[in-house]
Amino acid sequence: MSDELNPAVPDDAATAAGPEESEEPIKQRKNGLYPGVSDELAENMQSGWADTELRGLKPIAQAAETARRRAALSARFPGERLVIPAGNLKTRSNDTEYSFRSSVEYAYLTGNQTEDGVLVLEPTADGHQETIYLLPRSNRENGEFWLSGQGELWVGRRHSLAESEALYGIPAADVRELAQKLREATGPVRVVRGYDAGIEAALTDKVTAERDEELRVFLSEARLVKDEFEIGELQKAVDSTVRGFEDVVKVLDKAQATSERYIEGTFFLRARVEGNDVGYGSICAAGPHACTLHWVRNDGPVRPGDLLLLDAGVETHTLYTADVTRTLPVDGTYSEIQKTVYDAVYEAQEAGIAAVQPGAKYRDFHDAAQRVLTEKLVEWGLVEGPVERVLELGLQRRWTLHGTGHMLGMDVHDCAAARTETYVEGVLEPGMVLTVEPGLYFQADDLTVPEAYRGIGVRIEDDILVTEDGNRNLSAGLPRRSDEVEAWMASLKG
Repeated sequence: MSDELNPAVPDDAATAAGPEESEEPIKQRKNGLYPGVSDELAENMQSGWADTELRGLKPIAQAAETARRRAALSARFPGERLVIPAGNLKTRSNDTEYSFRSSVEYAYLTGNQTEDGVLVLEPTADGHQETIYLLPRSNRENGEFWLSGQGELWVGRRHSLAESEALYGIPAADVRELAQKLREATGPVRVVRGYDAGIEAALTDKVTAERDEELRVFLSEARLVKDEFEIGELQKAVDSTVRGFEDVVKVLDKAQATSERYIEGTFFLRARVEGNDVGYGSICAAGPHACTLHWVRNDGPVRPGDLLLLDAGVETHTLYTADVTRTLPVDGTYSEIQKTVYDAVYEAQEAGIAAVQPGAKYRDFHDAAQRVLTEKLVEWGLVEGPVERVLELGLQRRWTLHGTGHMLGMDVHDCAAARTETYVEGVLEPGMVLTVEPGLYFQADDLTVPEAYRGIGVRIEDDILVTEDGNRNLSAGLPRRSDEVEAWMASLKG
């Protein structure tokens, strides 16, 4: 990475500043090799550049959907100014940043994913006037485009405001002027908190936590039922994920020679080539690591005879993620005890998927899967029955640990801010997408189970769409039954 020049004013400062404040001189790196810029060089860099404005741009694929979402938001909060930020870059170390991922609320309403963006809905007599505030193309007059660490020649070209208007179907303005406008604003305001400290500071005397939470909750619940565009994107994410799992199976011999990191890297390559990223840290848990629910260190050995619990999902360019888990025999064949545990989890998942129906209670699929697992634990003599007693006391949770699923979308645990009565205590509707993922985990140090069980962890997870007449398994492209898994692995290795 080149280190000649220092970034300009930090993004959060630029966003919070007024127009005059944002025009500070571009700072030089403390230990850069060039002490300054001569007048002659500055003048030279201002001229001789071709016109690269993009014209005739078509709206993004989801423009009609984002417009409908904004209309629903406008109808819910008439007469109020609504502020939804994308967020700012976050420092990883010193002067390097993490890859930026827009806030879900902002991307859901605009389709835009650039840092420092802010969507503002200004109240009018008959609804709201929408404006998307963005950083314009980096300035060529003051040298920002080549001197700033966030300038065009350092990190790439930004869309102009005119280009953004064409792409997103929303009037665009310079975000560096927004904070001052918000300071001067009057009337009721709501903001989505936690993404842009500068914007929040400009509104500090105008908002309340309770009112802002109502906005966040509404935007979370709006995502419970997916539209056709979203369902299509989730299917794309799942299809790429299926190919990623196939990639992993093909290189298990190389993972045995290295570590779980080889599995992680293999799946990440598929995610990066076909999508934006992984939707969450891939869980590549071999052997007893499979008993750690969110094992993302991925630094352990991959041994023949062990199981590999792979929980991973590709995130599309539009930020919709898959979330799929398979528990695979590293050498291609389940041992007798592994198969016993695996088949029990498969049976529980079958019961859970069957319970995903329009009009069913959200909890039904969890209860169905937990009952099957509890029956198995009692049958094996690992916990004293009857089954009803075990379920009432939750004793099965020593080995099942987690809930059986969650909503899925732009977040892997989507709609997390929704009210309990509309989510966990709610009813399933066509268009909802959720995971069904029962598991059994026998910790390596669990002395309450026979030694043969210890260190075995099994989870099977699929992404299920609620349809008008039942459900559709979006991840059906991956086999689930133990004999089918073995045959599938053999065909890929063969």
